[in-house]
Amino acid sequence: MKKAFSSADEALDGVLFDGMLIAAGGFGLCGIPELLIDGIVKAGTKDLTVASNNAGVDGFGLGKLLDTRQIKKMMSSYVGENAEFMRQYPSGELELEFNPQGTLAERMRAGGAGIPGFYTKTGVGTVIAEGKEVKQFGGEDYILEEGIFADLSIVKAWKADDTGNLVFRKTARNFNPPAAMCGKICIAEVEEIVPRGSLDPDLIHLPGIYVHRIVQGAHEKRIEQRTTRKREDA
Repeated sequence: MKKAFSSADEALDGVLFDGMLIAAGGFGLCGIPELLIDGIVKAGTKDLTVASNNAGVDGFGLGKLLDTRQIKKMMSSYVGENAEFMRQYPSGELELEFNPQGTLAERMRAGGAGIPGFYTKTGVGTVIAEGKEVKQFGGEDYILEEGIFADLSIVKAWKADDTGNLVFRKTARNFNPPAAMCGKICIAEVEEIVPRGSLDPDLIHLPGIYVHRIVQGAHEKRIEQRTTRKREDA
């Protein structure tokens, strides 16, 4: 089965529909599937629910989908660095489901493993626990969290072979693997597609069984917060 496509638009063809749930990999602006996000913007798919650690920044990453009002709801743990997000949420234009960071990652991983729910201590006694089932283990309270089963996963990797085996680079190996696992369809954009058999099996971070389509492209690789200091005089 062909997995490599020539463009993000081609890779997304026939997959998108209004009202779908998308799991997006990345952390801040590191390892985000920027080409696939651009493709979704171009397709105009609307009323999206997006599960992602954060929502990019203004005018870049998922921030582009906020600018075009294509996202109806975010499932996130961190929503700073994005003025448009902070404008839409208080005004009621955008729904928000807050998740502790580890809980969000585990919800994605659980969905990929076919686990519909799990108990965690994180969030007990806070607003996170409101409306959720509470159960005691060892005399302590735990809350029930549901696994995420996405219609589509979009992730960014460093390398792939033509079977979809993925290698992530450094910090990009954060939310990308669990996000990739929980989608009915997973599309990965990569910096390089290498020949089959050239990847060391011990260094593959995500097996190709989870990946349905791949696309190679050039990436901008922005720095989210650039902090510098003046060079000291010699």
